[in-house]
Amino acid sequence: MREGSLEAPTRHALDWTNPDFYNEEKLLEEMERIFDICHGCRRCVSLCDAYPTLFDLVDESDTFEIDGVAKEDYWKVVDQCFMCDLCYQTKCPYVPPHEWNLDFPHVMLRAKAVQFKKGERKLSHKLISNTKLQGAVGSLPVVSGAINAANKLKGVRKVLEKTLDLDHRAHLPEFHSKTLRKREKNRAPAQAEVREAGSTRGKVALFATCYCNVNTPDIGQDLIRVFEHNGIPVRLTDKEECCGMPKLEQGDLKTVDKYRKTNIPELVRLIDEGWDIVAAIPSCVLMFKQELPLMYPHDPDVQKVKQHIFDPFEYLVHRHKAGLLKTEFKLELGKVVWQVPCHQRVQNIGPKTRDILALVPGTEVDMIERCSGHDGTYGVRAGTWEKSQKIARPVITRAKKMDADYLVSDCPMAATQIADGLDLKNAETNPLTLLRKAYGL
Repeated sequence: MREGSLEAPTRHALDWTNPDFYNEEKLLEEMERIFDICHGCRRCVSLCDAYPTLFDLVDESDTFEIDGVAKEDYWKVVDQCFMCDLCYQTKCPYVPPHEWNLDFPHVMLRAKAVQFKKGERKLSHKLISNTKLQGAVGSLPVVSGAINAANKLKGVRKVLEKTLDLDHRAHLPEFHSKTLRKREKNRAPAQAEVREAGSTRGKVALFATCYCNVNTPDIGQDLIRVFEHNGIPVRLTDKEECCGMPKLEQGDLKTVDKYRKTNIPELVRLIDEGWDIVAAIPSCVLMFKQELPLMYPHDPDVQKVKQHIFDPFEYLVHRHKAGLLKTEFKLELGKVVWQVPCHQRVQNIGPKTRDILALVPGTEVDMIERCSGHDGTYGVRAGTWEKSQKIARPVITRAKKMDADYLVSDCPMAATQIADGLDLKNAETNPLTLLRKAYGL
């Protein structure tokens, strides 16, 4: 038996339609097996609070082993996992193809799915993960301004903490009535010669994403301007639902399936017309690159989208390698600290954001490869906000020491979480915004 594995991780499909997937007794058996291995290793203790919670349960038990931990306490571990996948991709030596076949994130997902099916996930968590409902209400004229103003009032925030489980200290995103889709409603792709480069075909359909559409439309527009400046025609998808990541993290797999039925046919139609797909939020790209393909391993349409969806900077690197990226920049950026989002790291594409920003003359990019602790809902919920801040603290401390001109993260939620602890020299916190600025667009 090997102690560990140095081979590249492989992932088994998620057998979520099998009735045994929701068998709680079999789930607990698998959790005990995996927890026992984790207890004997402990390499992942610094990643999130799931592992310290598990190890404290073991260390405080009568036996100092997993058999001394009550099964009902296993759910305390589940509640702290926000499925960043870093343990699987960067730390664990026992993932497949190792014979121990350890997949911590997927057993946590299975546990959340069991909880959801039993009706044990909080209603408030269901609501704050419903980005479709939030966007529909939050983007209404007048209503968006009222929500943004109310979110700054202590009294309102105390009520939200009691009713929606939103910690009164958490930074909540703003809503825009003039969404990205409204801003770009009548856009026609720029007329340019479409040229292939690597696996990219030279014209892009932007999957706007809930967050970029309603909360940070400027980022979507930054992407469009940068891509079209580089001769890449950009259009929006005709329709889209949430990518499904917020619901996946709640174990609501039926809603994930519902969103798939809208998104995949639309994306496949565009791909068949010659368009590549790009999204500005790493979690959304990951959903189509990894999570849906693992849920639907035999669906050719899901697998087709997997092959044709790109992180924006991954796409730009392909263009640069083919000599198609413009490198005539008008503004130096100085020192940039780039926090690498977890959901971008686990795509295994490498530091493409750094590689592109480093092309700007007079620019130094320093990476921080640690989690911000936000995760979308984990970083705003009462009960996890403080833990989220604790996870972010080492990133903030390192960023302070670097004394950079800019702090950026491809994930706008991670950027906000870190920026709240810093006195920034410049307000821009997204690398697409910086790139647009460097081009002078």
